[in-house]
Amino acid sequence: YKVTPDVVFVFGFRTNFGGGRSTGFGLIYDTLDFAKKFELKYRLACHGLFEQKKQTRKQRKERRNRMKKVLGTAKAKIGTGKK
Repeated sequence: YKVTPDVVFVFGFRTNFGGGRSTGFGLIYDTLDFAKKFELKYRLACHGLFEQKKQTRKQRKERRNRMKKVLGTAKAKIGTGKK
């Protein structure tokens, strides 16, 4: 495939016993826009194409405890933050 390395995403590598060979998965996208649209955020972050928001540990714990108090689709509203 004649593509640039920025549209190739490889992941899930496992080394075989004894070394010498590894197996893994790879995805090749037509354009960088398609990659940004369909690729998972953490894989984009590995390529430097996505910046994750840093939350403090306390914020994560407070959010988790707020979500415990509601059921179903209301959890999505709590996860978004203030109105």
